Amino acid sequence: MRVLLVGSGGREHALAWKLAQSSALTELHAAPGNPGIARLADCHPIRAEDAEGLLGLARSLDIELVVVGPEVPLVLGLADVLRRFGIPVFGPGKRAAAIEGSKSYAKEVMAAAGVPTATQLAIARPPCVVKADGLSAGKGVHVCRTQEELDVALRTVGSPGDKVVFEELLEGSEVSLFAVCDGHDVLPLVSAQDYKRARDGDEGPNTGGMGAYAPVPGMGPAEVEQLVATIHRPVLAELDRRGAAFVGLLYAGLMLTEDGPRVLEFNCRFGDPETQAVLPLLEGDLLEVLAAAASGELGGSLNAGRGGAVTVVLAAEGYPMTGDRGTPISGIDEAEATGALVFHSGTALHGEQLVTNGGRILAVTGLGATVSIARDAAYAAASHVEFAGKQYRTDVAQSAVDGRTPGNSAPSVA
Repeated sequence: MRVLLVGSGGREHALAWKLAQSSALTELHAAPGNPGIARLADCHPIRAEDAEGLLGLARSLDIELVVVGPEVPLVLGLADVLRRFGIPVFGPGKRAAAIEGSKSYAKEVMAAAGVPTATQLAIARPPCVVKADGLSAGKGVHVCRTQEELDVALRTVGSPGDKVVFEELLEGSEVSLFAVCDGHDVLPLVSAQDYKRARDGDEGPNTGGMGAYAPVPGMGPAEVEQLVATIHRPVLAELDRRGAAFVGLLYAGLMLTEDGPRVLEFNCRFGDPETQAVLPLLEGDLLEVLAAAASGELGGSLNAGRGGAVTVVLAAEGYPMTGDRGTPISGIDEAEATGALVFHSGTALHGEQLVTNGGRILAVTGLGATVSIARDAAYAAASHVEFAGKQYRTDVAQSAVDGRTPGNSAPSVA
């Protein structure tokens, strides 16, 4: 099967790594890709948002499946453009992708489907959560416990004229749960927990994600199926009822409260960096499953193997406010020699030299028989990677190791 992977981040590198293991794969292409993906696929310099360019590429290469990684092209309708010309796509169309593209629309869908979520507030008063309605690269959420924090949030969230959503502040533990969908049925994957704040102890500004681990203790197959029955299946049915069948990866960010699970947000694609922790644990042919979902007939299996995975993001010094470009990177070969996986998120090549090219630079994933062993492996490997200004959290998965499960007891920052 000839596959085109759309995107250029760590999530896409992890997808390429897993897709490349399929016996059904004959050609793997990526647009635009990155230096890590280029070791697995033929990369083409076409932006993920360039629907016409991607359509032309897919047709010229006789692509049999397009896998779309990032949310922006999905929300803009890339999948619709490709499907219009008969090209199978793993990724929702524009109407279905609005579950991520508009938080107010997601609220409307959840209300109609009877899915529990945070109560929406007519007026913002602390404590509360302030969210930009549209896409914000994981950084559009502000937890406001004081009036001062609320004032800052109202000044900074979105752009002038953008819609803003106010919600109650939920307390509990966060879980990320992915499910592969074919428009009617779902196949849940192993649970994960990510770390959104920039600094240890969940301090600092929100980021796109500074690390993740899987599986979440206490989230076995029975617990996952209960969440899918409560969350994913009703939303999938409601979208189908609206004529917006969801074909792709439906990602629910959940808060496990004393009153039961509540949805913080939905995403219409694989999460980043959770994907870098989830995919290495899955046994089965990812390409087979994604292709089946794209055809509308979900099949195959992706069971979680034994053990755990921990992913630590290595970011540029100024992240999330600024990124870094052109700084030499070293030590990746040494990190991989330990048995860890190193996924490229924001890198580029200057001649033969690998350099920084973004905010989140690399994601280092350690594997082990337990989350604790995987955590030690991830940090040991990350210590080999060097670039000026490297920053990372030192407490990824520490809560699980300490028995504070599932995840960290933190307010909603999804």
